[in-house]
Order: sequence, then C-alpha cells, then structure tokens
Amino acid sequence: MSTRKADEVTIALDAMGGDRAPEVVLAGAQIARIRHPGVRFLLFGDEARIQPSLKRHKILSECAEIRHTAEAISNDAKPSVALRQGRGSSMRLAIDAVADGEADCIVSAGNTGALMAMAKFALKTLPGIDRPAIASFFPTSRGESVILDLGANVECDPENLVQFAVMGAVFAKAVLGMSQPSIGVLNVGAEALKGNEVVKEAANRLSQIALPGQFAGFVEGNDIPKGTVDVVVTDGFTGNVALKTAEGTASLINEWIRRTFKSSIFAALGYLLARNAFNKLRKRVDPRQYNGAMFLGLRGICVKSHGGTDARGFAHAIDVGVDLVLNGFNKHVAEEVGRYGGQPAAVPAAGGG
Repeated sequence: MSTRKADEVTIALDAMGGDRAPEVVLAGAQIARIRHPGVRFLLFGDEARIQPSLKRHKILSECAEIRHTAEAISNDAKPSVALRQGRGSSMRLAIDAVADGEADCIVSAGNTGALMAMAKFALKTLPGIDRPAIASFFPTSRGESVILDLGANVECDPENLVQFAVMGAVFAKAVLGMSQPSIGVLNVGAEALKGNEVVKEAANRLSQIALPGQFAGFVEGNDIPKGTVDVVVTDGFTGNVALKTAEGTASLINEWIRRTFKSSIFAALGYLLARNAFNKLRKRVDPRQYNGAMFLGLRGICVKSHGGTDARGFAHAIDVGVDLVLNGFNKHVAEEVGRYGGQPAAVPAAGGG
C-alpha cells in the first residue's frame, strides 16, 4: 500500500501539549527521527522553552523548524472555548499546517476534546464520512486489534457504525499490515437477535456490502482481548468504557503481582528466578507500545498521544502518523467509502495522503 517515501513526510507537532511538554515531545520526536530517517518536523510552541531542549537533541535539531507562539491549550479547557479562543495556540497552528498542506500529519498530547473540535473544524471530514471516530490499538492473545470509536461519538446511528467499520478496516491494513481484516460489532451477545436496533441494523448492512475486510458478525466484551476479530466497532460511549476498564484492570493486575512478590522472601526469590519472563510480559503489555490514537475520517492525519506518556510513547504516536501518511491512508478511506456508497472517490484536499 506504500505510496510515499519518508523524506517526503513533514510532521507538525504541538510542542506544548502534554503533561511534560516540550521535553517529552522533543525527545520522542528524536526517537522517531532515528526510526524514520528523512522525516521532518515543524515544532509549534514557545521558542524560549523549545530552543534549550532542542539543543540537547542534535539529531532532531537538524530536521526541525520552530514556529513560535506563546499560546497553548490547557488540559482543562472546554472544547468550545478552545475552538473560539485558541486560534493562535500551538495546537491550532499545528492543525492549520496540515489543513494548508504544509504538513502531512499533526501529533499532539494535549487536550483530547479541544484537539477533536479544532481538527474537525479546520480539516473537515472526508467525503462520505458523517462523523470522525477515535481509533487505537488493543493488545490481544493473537497480537493486536483496532477498536473504534473510543469517545468521539457518545451516540451513533447504524450508518455511523458502518462508516467506522470501513475506516477501521483500512486503518488495520495501513498500520497493522493486515490484508483482509475481520470486523465485528460489539454487542451484549453474539446471537443475531441480541442487542439494540442500532447494532442490529448496522450488522445487517455490513453483511450486505463490499468491505475492505470480512464481516464476522457480533462480538462480546471478552472477545476483545481474545483477538476474535481484528477490528471492533462500537459507539464512543461503550468504546471509552471498555478502554478505561481494560486499562484499570491491567493496572490492578500489575499491582497485585507487585504485592505478591513482595509478600515474602520466598516470593522475592521466585521473582528473581522468573525475572526474564516477567520482563517479557512487561514489554508485551507496556502501554507505550499502543500509544497513538487516530482521529479517523478527517481530511488530514491527526494523531492523539496520551498526555502522560514518556518519550518512547510519544515516538510511537509519531510512528502511527508516519505509517498512515506513507500508506496513503486517507486516499484509501475515500476510495473504500466511495465504493461502499456507490460514488466516485474524492481525493482529500488537506495534507496527509
């Protein structure tokens, strides 16, 4: 699916977004630059704070340009307020760089609601897409899966879920390299008669149309970690609850394991004997490996990093953006949605494919 080269990609970074900006943003960008030689960066934010940190990252300094602004969006800013008053903020200017075609992708660890509101306003949605959706990775017993929506749309109609399925399948192809991803609609049971009218109608439509993957029917919550399907489709309310529940459960198990091995000298000795195995487990469930949620359905590539991540996690969010750009993600979404809707595909006007 690759259509571009890394030396043709420019990433706009909201250098002031996140709990430890700009240090984590710049450190992550340097890691990403090493992984993707040729990628260039536009750093939007306070030059007085960015420049000292940039000097400590020599590899990044050779391929980065600072675009100064003293304004930044706070983590507690309401999306509507940020949209009205944040036109000169680092987040908005980075988004505008994509809208103007100067950059191919925007990555931010800032306020999620503000980022979605600004991106939707400045970039607009792709032809045939009514609402953008937040998609991300989920570790499973079979590898990784994609789940969407994770909070952008609390209530959805059947058509929204169908569009999410198309976008999620293209996302799985572009980022996870799946040739024919399986798609499932999250429900309270796998039986056809279960669920509300929205999921029933969505499943009915998905079973009758040509998809960039294979529709597998309904899946339940326990099918997500099993990896029963590659793409899990749901509304934003349910998806966000599922995501936060999984994160909380993982943290709880991690804490239980830590307490168990501290409970006695024999338990500590057992940990020492199994330390290599636990290190492998820790890497497998490391949330930094799954950082980088994509706002699917916009005319430009927009990736949201977790605000509390470190440099490795932020670098992974940049990796997601680079993969989507190199694989012409938006072009493929437009083609698949156009095929589903029976209309010619329209090439997006904004940057990023």
